[in-house]
Amino acid sequence: MSQIVWKTSAPRTGQPVRGARGPEAAPGRNRRRLPRDWWYGYLFIAPFFVIFIAFSAYPMIYALELSFSDWHGGGQLNWVGFGNYTYLLKNPQFWSSLGNSGILWLLIVPAQTLLAVGAASLLTRSKMRFTKSLRTVVIVPYVTPLAAMAQAFILIFDKNYGVLNAILHFFHLPEVGWLTTTTWSKPSIAVFVLWKTSGFALIIMLAAVQSIPEHLYEAASLDGAGAVRTFFSITVPMVRRQIGFFLVISTLGISQMFLEPYVLTQGGPYNSSTTSGLYLYQHIEDSDLGTGAANSFLLVILVFLLSLIAVRVLRSKEDM
Repeated sequence: MSQIVWKTSAPRTGQPVRGARGPEAAPGRNRRRLPRDWWYGYLFIAPFFVIFIAFSAYPMIYALELSFSDWHGGGQLNWVGFGNYTYLLKNPQFWSSLGNSGILWLLIVPAQTLLAVGAASLLTRSKMRFTKSLRTVVIVPYVTPLAAMAQAFILIFDKNYGVLNAILHFFHLPEVGWLTTTTWSKPSIAVFVLWKTSGFALIIMLAAVQSIPEHLYEAASLDGAGAVRTFFSITVPMVRRQIGFFLVISTLGISQMFLEPYVLTQGGPYNSSTTSGLYLYQHIEDSDLGTGAANSFLLVILVFLLSLIAVRVLRSKEDM
């Protein structure tokens, strides 16, 4: 009778089990080696970092150092600490420029936001003819160069030769110094900015309104909600995030507003239309670069706080 010998699958002593992990595995077998061309990806993204460091990071760091110094464009930097900041915080013109920018914000941003949301809802849901043509007409002022638009606006609002005063004179009404009086200088600039930038606001709100699900409007119509109730109960809440985004960039734009008052009123009369951006330019024009740098950082802090407040106020319950 032959003897049957059964072969076991036990490994020999000193040989690791295939697929084993841990200390028993062969050293170095599971290590992944980097390919020889691993640095190619970093080479392709290197231009971005070089440009960012050269034109963004370094100028910002240098401007921060400049804000603590007294420098007029030549010679060495004279360290003054917080002297530039205290000078600005005690300067009535600085606070006057912030006040003018705040008034322009109140005159422009709320009306522009409401009109943009309303026009976007009307263009999206209505079946009016010439809708595409209307969109084109609204966007044309935004893509037109600002200096050219300002010159055309002066022809309308000029006190002596403007079209608007000619109409008032035709109806035997008193003429108004739209750009030469402290009462009307800021409202005139606000009208110009509304005319110039409403197309950009409409683009943002059109994209937001068109993303609202249609079944929400169908449910509202079945419940008997009217157009006004539907607008404030569905459209406005659903575009809350886009409104917050637009408020942030509008606040940033108005804090930097320079060319509009510079071309229309030169900041006058009596600095009644000198915005924070124009006041910052005056420091650069006077070669007071240290104070100008401090002014810019104060504006950055102020805009950041205002934007943070706007985002927190307009955020929905889902974002909390």
